[in-house]
Amino acid sequence: MFSFTDLRRWGRVLPGLALLGLAGCNLIEFSPNDHRVPEEFTNLTEKNLARLAARPLPAGDTLRFVFTGDSQQFYDEAEALVASVNQQPGIAFLVVAGDISDFGLAREMQWVDEKLRRLTVPYVTVIGNHDLVGNGRPTYQHIFGAFNYSFVYGNTKFIMVDTNGREYNFDGTAPDLGWLKPQLSNHDGARRQVVISHVPPTNDDFDPALRQPYVQALREASNLVFEMNGHNHSASITQPYNDGVTYVNSDAFSERHYMVVTVWGDKQFRIKRVAF
Repeated sequence: MFSFTDLRRWGRVLPGLALLGLAGCNLIEFSPNDHRVPEEFTNLTEKNLARLAARPLPAGDTLRFVFTGDSQQFYDEAEALVASVNQQPGIAFLVVAGDISDFGLAREMQWVDEKLRRLTVPYVTVIGNHDLVGNGRPTYQHIFGAFNYSFVYGNTKFIMVDTNGREYNFDGTAPDLGWLKPQLSNHDGARRQVVISHVPPTNDDFDPALRQPYVQALREASNLVFEMNGHNHSASITQPYNDGVTYVNSDAFSERHYMVVTVWGDKQFRIKRVAF
């Protein structure tokens, strides 16, 4: 004989058996690939963008946000990051540049959200390569939303694009240049634009056949402040193609640093790396 208490305990050590709750029919998760989660953990991108829209940028042109990436299974670091970011003045939102999860599991994405929803500001994500493994594709779509999307906040258009080419076997679909180029050519009323993805074009996990077309599209984009990435787990600010386009890479949560990013004017910016 065993009780629900036993099930809860075993759910921590047996990946195929985890108790989800005590209401309705979804008592037990029989597979780690089950992407069912309570409604409050679904469509998080849409919900966070609605929160952001309800917090319009104060008068003026300057925008400040926090940039980080690769939360994966660094849950203690996530708690410390949230505590630190909540002390930062004038922050509008936080961006996680992919790899929210390690194995594309719903429970991982939910656990990270449980940490990040304690932020005093909304957060948005872009999909990472680890979020696409296993059953990660439908899971990310169910919990967060679209792989490619854009939004305008203040005078800045943010373009969030899936660049995880290796996870598509380099089949020419990621990044989706047919989607990206019209996004870059239309500012949707914004003064400047920022592109955010997970895998940088300098990395071997970026589709090699799309590297130059992608770089060229960014080079030709007007008032592009910079292109931002995660994946490398270490911070850098470079112009690898010597074409005037700046590429910003974030630390992973494990490195216990994040960036406070300030943008203004046509494409002016300042970046401060913060330890937590």
